[in-house]
Amino acid sequence: MSKRILLLHGPNLNLLGTREPEVYGTATLGDHIARTRECATDFGFEVEDLQSNHEGDLIEAVHGARGRCDAIIINPGAFTHSSWALHDALAAFDGVVVEVHLSNPDAREPWRRTSVVAPVATGSISGFGGTGYELAVRAVAARLQ
Repeated sequence: MSKRILLLHGPNLNLLGTREPEVYGTATLGDHIARTRECATDFGFEVEDLQSNHEGDLIEAVHGARGRCDAIIINPGAFTHSSWALHDALAAFDGVVVEVHLSNPDAREPWRRTSVVAPVATGSISGFGGTGYELAVRAVAARLQ
């Protein structure tokens, strides 16, 4: 049985590479997914990925990961601050959950400083750009050892 990570990206992250590059960098979503897969392979993980601008799609993916995936790495985008439904779905997942943000929300606008995902995540990584995804994979591997 292979070890599996579900990699989720929330709204507007499909625009990475062109959306506010001074904040999010110039790497595309595809670049981040490839980087995550490459790192995960080193630890024997397969990676499934989904990006959606729709909250329900992300919730359905979390539900579908139950009993099938060992971990979820999620960059919830703006849902970080508002999606109690995503919070509840992640709370029902019994694997490792790592919240990732390319920028540091605590160094930005006040409304970005509250995460409704963090209380149900195993841990959060923010402010390290794309390196955050590699750190998340390493955290998952360490947690599952």
